[in-house]
Amino acid sequence: MKTQIAILFFFTLFFFENWAQSTVIKGFVSNESGNPVENVSVFYRSKGVVTNTEGYYEILVPSNSQILLNFSHVGYKKLQYEFRLRPGEEIEFSPTLVYKSEEIQEVIVKDKRDEIQGNVTVKTETIKNTPGANQGVESILKTLPGVNFNNELSTQYNVRGGSFDENLIYINGIEVYKPFLIRSGQQEGLSIVNSQMTQNVKFSAGGFQAKYGDKLSSVLDITYRKPEKFGLQFDASLLGFGATIEGLALNNNMQIMVGARYRNNSLFVDQNDTRSNFNPAFTDFQSFITYRFSEKFSMEFLGTASLNDYNFTPFTRKTNFGTLLNPVAVIVDYEGKEEDNYQTLSGALKGTYAFNETLSLELTTSAYYTREQEYYDIIAAYGIGDVNTDLGSDDFGNTDFIQSIGTQQDHARNELEANISNFQAKLNYRKNNRLLELGIKYQNEDFNDRVIEWQMIDSAGFAVRPPNRFPGNDEPYTPYISPIVPYQNVRAFNDVNTQRILGFVQLSDQFFIQDQQFWYNIGIRAQHWIVSGQGLSQVSQTVFSPRAQLTWKPNWQSDMLFRVAGGVYQQPPFYREMRDSLGIVHPEVKAQKSVQIILGNDYSFTMWNRPFKLTTEAFYKKLTEVNPFTIDNVRIRYRAKNNATAYATGFEMRLNGEFVQGTESWFSFGYLKTEENIENRGYISRPTDQRLKFALLFQDYIPAIPNIKMYLNTVYNTGVPGGSPSYADPYDYQNRLKDYFRADLGISYVFKDINTPSKEQWLRSFKSLSAGIEVFNMFDAQNTISNTWVTDVSSNQSFAIPNYLSPRILNVKVSMSL
Repeated sequence: MKTQIAILFFFTLFFFENWAQSTVIKGFVSNESGNPVENVSVFYRSKGVVTNTEGYYEILVPSNSQILLNFSHVGYKKLQYEFRLRPGEEIEFSPTLVYKSEEIQEVIVKDKRDEIQGNVTVKTETIKNTPGANQGVESILKTLPGVNFNNELSTQYNVRGGSFDENLIYINGIEVYKPFLIRSGQQEGLSIVNSQMTQNVKFSAGGFQAKYGDKLSSVLDITYRKPEKFGLQFDASLLGFGATIEGLALNNNMQIMVGARYRNNSLFVDQNDTRSNFNPAFTDFQSFITYRFSEKFSMEFLGTASLNDYNFTPFTRKTNFGTLLNPVAVIVDYEGKEEDNYQTLSGALKGTYAFNETLSLELTTSAYYTREQEYYDIIAAYGIGDVNTDLGSDDFGNTDFIQSIGTQQDHARNELEANISNFQAKLNYRKNNRLLELGIKYQNEDFNDRVIEWQMIDSAGFAVRPPNRFPGNDEPYTPYISPIVPYQNVRAFNDVNTQRILGFVQLSDQFFIQDQQFWYNIGIRAQHWIVSGQGLSQVSQTVFSPRAQLTWKPNWQSDMLFRVAGGVYQQPPFYREMRDSLGIVHPEVKAQKSVQIILGNDYSFTMWNRPFKLTTEAFYKKLTEVNPFTIDNVRIRYRAKNNATAYATGFEMRLNGEFVQGTESWFSFGYLKTEENIENRGYISRPTDQRLKFALLFQDYIPAIPNIKMYLNTVYNTGVPGGSPSYADPYDYQNRLKDYFRADLGISYVFKDINTPSKEQWLRSFKSLSAGIEVFNMFDAQNTISNTWVTDVSSNQSFAIPNYLSPRILNVKVSMSL
């Protein structure tokens, strides 16, 4: 590791030394008509730059040497010119390029920076218009090939075989967090990202740069916009509403944007197979304020507050399962209720000072607070019956011969309080295309956690013993005289503190070899953390994570990019990863480690005289020090042991473009295989082993009435392991859930568009106005999120009762802006 640091230090010295002995050539590149030419490669030897949208370039060249400067563009003849400059000399050279004599196709100029870095960018309008049960950024991410899920009500997602906890989310450079106790997608409510406030969305499914944090799987990088004038947005539907107001103040030096949202999931829960009194209320407030003190100094404030109330009183449940030849139904009568509450507050203040055009400094401090409680007492009496399949019977579809199996009582009094605060300094040094970034961060985490939950199961009048206990129940033939104990019982009180020091350094640059353009990024991250707490021995650990990216853009007639990225990615444990299924904290848990390599290609082309792009990637990840986990709905339970190894490999493809002129659509395909080896018992599928993924995001309109828009969001995923009880040995149970298929359709009428003036007098006060309907799960697919297991002692049988997700639902939506 010392060798890696020395190499990086050498690069840094070389970086500054190169600039110190360089002189400047700058100017404009135009064509024979006098118009500026963008994306002209200006290079000598292996160094080069590209002209911007105005045809401007500025390049550093060594002094006191003969320089042959090249100007190259796919649509023009190549130009070369010799220079010899004295130290400190600066000259302007503005050449004119001549068109190539052969006929060429239309050249579509695009910003390649995100493609070069392997990021997927998503338009904010696409996010707002795409239908989904949980509309937002995450709903769009789930249509990408490397992103897997099987719960439309959740904002959680798995990337290339990783868990929910392996994904980074940034808003304006601030890492954000989600509540920790949530165990069901119905409890999550709103996405942490407010789509109305969003300007840019970038997503990387792996191989990301060292400047991003210490996670194994992905980065979602969100940028909120800075308003330029007064504006108001309002969206409303049967699921809730959202409003955002923005404007300028203090001589236009202050930019203010405030958003409020409310959501209620009753529409989904009222349609499932459980009759209940259900009143979930999810409220969210966010603000983003920027103040510019001078041309060099500005400050930003990002604040969020959310309150999630989840009140659930179940009455009865009837679920049909089994086969067509032998249909079975479970009937459940409930007593009791569940009351959950999640409150989160966060605030971040960032100051940016530009010393000059090349050097800038960012100082950021942020704090996150969450208080969560999970209270429930629910008694369920259940029975199994046969479904009447006689088509001529008046009782067709009803349940006959109900056999009472037993009762189950679930109890919880769980509370968690967490404070996370940090301070970060980041230095950026940019000269032409070369960028050096350094950062250091200190973070303090305090968790106060109380876990009290138990479950009692009574079957045929006899208490069912805890799982994996011997001897098992054999009543009434063999009396059981030991004390009655809960089927599952967790009781723990934890007070844990973690302190972290993080740092990174990375260098980005581009260069040319002949007409071939290259871009690279190399960097390294380091983290040292100390875990302590009441009744815990203090443990400290340190990890290093070197990373690199290389992109090659050949000077071919076809517009192609080739990428290779990888490195060592290490994820130090967060609080939830140190807590096992019994609630006990293990401070000695190590960082999970992933060595990964990614190969990618982007092919941009025209079809039907419209732009398209085909992106393909292949990846392999070798994981060590793995902390195995199980997933119950969206709750993760870790073993809190680094006793496994794993791997993930796959291939992904995404074709996007204007299938319908003026719109963007895409088709995604992904193949994934991920397995783990726990305690050298052999490789088995991980809980995230979702083998195949197909997704279609399609936009259309009626040519005769272009104001009528259609949006189709379709996803098919093969089933994941998860059909077995959470306490079961995964080597004995590798049951998979059913395949997941869902199609959401949105149809809207656009009364007025931002870019289209209206002749109607009543529409002139609106910037935009639209109304429409959404059909969720339009084919009424019966998807399963998990199984509820019930045991019949008398027959020594266990039944897996599927927990179905939302059926077909109709929603009405209105959107406007002023």
